[in-house]
Amino acid sequence: MEPTITITDTHTHLYSEEFDQDRDEMIQRAIDAGVTRFFIPAIDAAATQSMYDLEKNYPDNVFLMMGLHPTYVKDNYEDELKHVETELSKRKFYAVGEIGIDLYWDKTHLKEQQIAFKRQIQLAKQYKLPIVIHCREAFDEIFEVLEEEKSEDLFGIFHCFSGTLEQALQAISYNMKLGIGGVVTFKNGKIDQFLNQIDLKHIVLETDSPYLAPIPYRGKRNESSYLINVIAKLSDVYGVSAEEIAVITTQNSKDVFGI
Repeated sequence: MEPTITITDTHTHLYSEEFDQDRDEMIQRAIDAGVTRFFIPAIDAAATQSMYDLEKNYPDNVFLMMGLHPTYVKDNYEDELKHVETELSKRKFYAVGEIGIDLYWDKTHLKEQQIAFKRQIQLAKQYKLPIVIHCREAFDEIFEVLEEEKSEDLFGIFHCFSGTLEQALQAISYNMKLGIGGVVTFKNGKIDQFLNQIDLKHIVLETDSPYLAPIPYRGKRNESSYLINVIAKLSDVYGVSAEEIAVITTQNSKDVFGI
């Protein structure tokens, strides 16, 4: 990869405690590999300060989102949504995320997850920001909300896309880019079988680190430098150079985040 080419990780939890022992070294490894733009999703109020600290330490590389992650939607979700509203009113963010519906772990708060998802989409529209969607075993429920909220000013990223071709096209129809990461390298990931039917203009790169490390690191801690492995796989899938994948996906990230 030419050193002048910028690679963008559109989704990484750099503030995760899994990086507490070697965060600066890990970020430096990514920067050395050409990954110089990191978009940081919020989870809940408890994560906010560590996100701000990260931004302070890496002002040229780190771009923050604000939102309430669906698996953190509990009985106190109204308080958490108030926190999201307050922070959005105070300063600049680049997206509302990660937000959505997750029925993998627990279905008890589905109704609250739906309310939180919808309210945060409305906040994104208010602030003219993209949304970053977390979807796990909830495509139908997610699409139901997107159908209700669809408009010119609804746009964003379907993070960690792992659905079918039909679901990919449906996500794109709501002005969503597809966030592609380690899953595309998995033998049972399946998305590599149809991805070349999706124009590259709809694709952005992500790691979701420390989760979902690509082959050959599967099962280990993921980090942003491993985007190189994702790019190599996409280069095979699309039959274009790694440089072209990097250039197009970074431009796509600029189109979404405005930076």
